[in-house]
Amino acid sequence: MVEQSSEVHISGSDKAVAARQSGSGPTRTDTEKRLAGILADVSCVEQVPLDSHFFTDLGANSLVMAQFCARVRKIPDLPSASMKDIYRHPTIRSLTAALAEATPAPAASSQPAPPPAQPTTTATRRPNHVLCGAFQLLFFLAYSLVAGFATARGYEWIAAGSGLVHIYLRSLFFGGIGFVALCMFPVFAKWILIGRWKPTEIPVWSLAYLRFWFVKVLLHGNPMILFAGNPLYVLYLRALGAHIGKGVTILSHSVPVCTDLLTIGDGAVIRKESFFLGYRAHAGRIQTGRVTLGREVFIGEKTVLDIDTSMGDGAQLGHSSALYRGQAVPDGEHWHGTPALPTEIDYVRVAPAKCGTLRRTWFGLASLLQLFFLYIPLAVGGLYMLFNAVPAIGKRLGPDTGSLSWSELISDSLSLSLVLFLGFLVLGLAALFTVPRLVSLAVKPDRVYPLYGFHYALHQATSRMTNIKFFKWLFGDSSYIVYYLHALGYDLSRVEQTGSNFGTEVQHETPYLVSVGSGTMVADGLSIVNADFSSTSFRVSRASIGPHNFLGNNIAYPTGGRTGDNCLLATKVMIPLDGEVREGVGLLGSPCFEIPRSVERDSRFDDLRTGDTFRDRLAAKNHYNLRSMVLHLFARWLHTFVLTAFGLASVDLYGVLGHVVIATYLALTLGFSTLYYVLLERCITRFRALRPQLCSIYDPYFWWHERLWKVPDQYLNIFNGTPFKSLVWRLLGVRIGSRVLDDGCYLTERSLTTIGDDCTLNAGSKIQCHSQEDGTFKSDGTTLGAGCTLGIGAHVHYGVTMGDGAVLAPDSFLMKGEEVPARARWGGNPAVDMPDAAEQLSGSDRTTSPSSADAPAATLS
Repeated sequence: MVEQSSEVHISGSDKAVAARQSGSGPTRTDTEKRLAGILADVSCVEQVPLDSHFFTDLGANSLVMAQFCARVRKIPDLPSASMKDIYRHPTIRSLTAALAEATPAPAASSQPAPPPAQPTTTATRRPNHVLCGAFQLLFFLAYSLVAGFATARGYEWIAAGSGLVHIYLRSLFFGGIGFVALCMFPVFAKWILIGRWKPTEIPVWSLAYLRFWFVKVLLHGNPMILFAGNPLYVLYLRALGAHIGKGVTILSHSVPVCTDLLTIGDGAVIRKESFFLGYRAHAGRIQTGRVTLGREVFIGEKTVLDIDTSMGDGAQLGHSSALYRGQAVPDGEHWHGTPALPTEIDYVRVAPAKCGTLRRTWFGLASLLQLFFLYIPLAVGGLYMLFNAVPAIGKRLGPDTGSLSWSELISDSLSLSLVLFLGFLVLGLAALFTVPRLVSLAVKPDRVYPLYGFHYALHQATSRMTNIKFFKWLFGDSSYIVYYLHALGYDLSRVEQTGSNFGTEVQHETPYLVSVGSGTMVADGLSIVNADFSSTSFRVSRASIGPHNFLGNNIAYPTGGRTGDNCLLATKVMIPLDGEVREGVGLLGSPCFEIPRSVERDSRFDDLRTGDTFRDRLAAKNHYNLRSMVLHLFARWLHTFVLTAFGLASVDLYGVLGHVVIATYLALTLGFSTLYYVLLERCITRFRALRPQLCSIYDPYFWWHERLWKVPDQYLNIFNGTPFKSLVWRLLGVRIGSRVLDDGCYLTERSLTTIGDDCTLNAGSKIQCHSQEDGTFKSDGTTLGAGCTLGIGAHVHYGVTMGDGAVLAPDSFLMKGEEVPARARWGGNPAVDMPDAAEQLSGSDRTTSPSSADAPAATLS
């Protein structure tokens, strides 16, 4: 109960913009009145009591409060507030007091104020941009031609064999040579084109950038990525110039590019989904820098190590954390958060075991023998025998070498594509629900096993088989996902069906040790971390998520997470591993802090979630989702059918110039796949742009919106770092400017996204123009001004505006409704203004004239 003496009411915009105080600035009382007036305007209410809670008393939500913060930042003599301040001090009176303590009084000075910072984006002339794209296209065509030549000669040689033994041996030899060539070519290219990487800056679209991009593409496309978590992967990085000690375990599939700048001490562990690239894109330049990790270092799940960062011996970096440029973790200290801060939590939670050099050597050799004598011959020889089983191919390669008729081409393409597609669908599900379950029986929960042994191989096999993306894509965002996950091994308690219990992207270490309580809803990007690793051992344990939770996007949920019933876990939140079990609250940020579990806006559709209305709407949603699944299965099969027809037509033309035909096939499949899925998405949207929405998940609009999320978009990754990525975004409806460098950004709602000229989007960044909290769906447009930079792994929510030249630091979470001023430096989770970190965010940035943009790039070697 608020005392009457504290019930001060302010109303109207006139009071909000009252005359500024003279002298040292406004008093605390004046600040309270002005903040209350601004909030009254934003909230469209008559008055705001100074001691009323923003969320529980006034019914505000995070979007309204973000608009309030943006309005306050535009008034120079008011203290700036962030969303973290809002949540920690949820009344006008407490917020004013906290801001007064955090903001020291300005010292009197007769010096004039410094001029505003200038944009740091390097100007790029259009010819450079066009020429770079032309050379990248030529590289792809040349690579396809070489691949076509090698495949054609290899196929002819295998076909000349007689009997299964000869085919097996020739498949082994040809496949083995091809595998070694694919792995070693990036190594030779790196040493020839680059030499040793050194800290430098490279203007994008320049000749030096072309060399950088060439090496990066070869590294990201070579099959050694499949050996992450294997000692062979460490040897491969050493061959590329990385300084890596003994006993290092790297589980991340994110391949470091600037390997000479990477140093990892003995016994270090790097968990999956971690970025330690040795470079970043910033304001139109590629910046390279060192990443130095000492002995026995631990790097958690979903982490980012920016350039020029270091960790001392025995140091740890927790899950969902980041080190910004210039940060250094001292020996033995444990840090977590974005940006990371000291903590007492121990993230290495498994005892060591015996795992020496001999064990690692044996495991690596066994992996190679298994690859060369089993997987490669089966893949190459099996593909050859499958081709020969098709009548059209048999006719073309047999004694009667007449051309195929259209009817033969269509009938054989139809039968082969159906066999491949339906076979994978039916047999894949059958194998998925049986084989991993049997394999996992040998790995007991809560028992410590040494790395690189029989049990570790079984655990890896279970993890890979049960994380196939196709089936999660098929069943996700529908009622049918819970049946799939239950058959896979999840313990889902008593399912309270919502029709959207899980998204299309959920992963785990093992599905047989996952418990999710009743009524819990999970958005995309959940990674269940139910295996613990040290440099010598691992252990699988149960990870339990409580009932009636809502989990936002891009969350790593570890074993031992201290959350219980009825929690809201916001996007990119760090799950606490210490303290009391949180219940009935929301958690936001990294490290996390408490926020309201729900707000009034998210409960306005609660009447649709109970009774007969809910049952009718859920049944209608299930029918709609089922039709969406059938539609997309048909679209995927049709794509397979056309590619099969292309392949059979290539066989028919094979005798002309085999390698040219195969090279043409590779180019045609890429171009066709891109245009096909672009056209599919545009047809679903009826070639119209999306509009901002606020509705229930039981509204037919939301079901239609879910249908859009099922359109495959993995093909976009091949265009990363090229001008063609922007072209594809533009075809998909993105309002995107010129000369945008997209090194691996992902956009969920394309036509709600606006990106200005010369923006720089880093690997792993994401612009998400929607939110789905419990049963409420919200979407709005997001705009990036000219010259903006999104750091590695940064996440931008809906309704956001970033001014020209603004920078968002790596791994940051820019919340809904935020307005970032022009040329501002923001970072953190949630993101706040970080003017003191400008040097860390921009490094050696400097204003660059257009003429200097075309100067020769810094030497790489």
